[in-house]
Amino acid sequence: MSDKKTILSCIQPTGDIHLGNYLGAIKNWVELQKDYRCFYGVVDYHAITMPYNPEKLRANTWNMAFQLLACGIKIENLFVQSLIPEHAELCWMLGCLSSYGEITRMTQFKDKTAQLKSSSKSSLISGGLFYYPVLQAADILIYHPDYVPVGKDQDQHLELTRNIAERFNHQFGKEYFKTPQTLMTKNAKVLSMADPTKKMSKSLGEKHYINIFGDEARVRKQVRSAVTDSGISDSEQMSPGIKNLFDIIAALGSMEDHQRLMSDYTTGSLKYSELKEVVADVLCSLVNEKRTALEGILADKKNIKYQIQQSSAVIRTQAQQTLKEVKSIMGLLHTKTK
Repeated sequence: MSDKKTILSCIQPTGDIHLGNYLGAIKNWVELQKDYRCFYGVVDYHAITMPYNPEKLRANTWNMAFQLLACGIKIENLFVQSLIPEHAELCWMLGCLSSYGEITRMTQFKDKTAQLKSSSKSSLISGGLFYYPVLQAADILIYHPDYVPVGKDQDQHLELTRNIAERFNHQFGKEYFKTPQTLMTKNAKVLSMADPTKKMSKSLGEKHYINIFGDEARVRKQVRSAVTDSGISDSEQMSPGIKNLFDIIAALGSMEDHQRLMSDYTTGSLKYSELKEVVADVLCSLVNEKRTALEGILADKKNIKYQIQQSSAVIRTQAQQTLKEVKSIMGLLHTKTK
């Protein structure tokens, strides 16, 4: 058994990975593999809490797995949630230790409920959407991680996970579950180039996000049309649009360009066209690299699918062990294995 600390992090299969996903999370996931024992999941159970198309979900799930591999995630660290049904079974058991009040306070449930109500789809508010945070706690605790790298918008769910772990340990008088801690990593917050007052997101529409597996010509067009000034004059403060472009250059490691252009900005000689050209160049270098990697994976898609199923099966054995132990602690029966 490795003496490395364990990390767990997951992503929903909601379409192509965009620049915000990559710089905000996945780039760090790749780097963390060097020093930690990692579990990275494509959580398709979570994707069915909102209205969806089954065929599109299946395609998106495989697509997300392929794209994670193209970004540098090791196949042995990757699993698909629905291939490990123990997640759902543990969710039920942990739900019986969760209070109605603490689940109702989860902001994501409130936000998505409001979203459905505003679109006259209140009849589609599901029990799964309400129970989402408990399943997320099961996703985490089933692998006993030491750390979970999350953004601020997910920190509330990790706090619920810790509460459930502590309640389980207290109720059954056994220090079984770890209370996973937030792993603070250097995450770049990437804003929409079309509206730099908002976080880059697919939900805002195509012009608001950059697909890191997309077309180079489209990427250059998006950067050229990026909003640079907010219209508010303040010589003391860099506008969100300009800062976003500088942050992207730094996050992608082009520090020499960053320092040179920042010097121009400080002296008042910066040309926005030159700044955008540099951003476009570093982004297109990333896009071409990732697209080439993805094309290689897709050329061997059948074999890669089999390998992902196998990695999920290996990871499942650890989930099965946790479930066996939890059932024993809780007084439930479990199937004997040879």
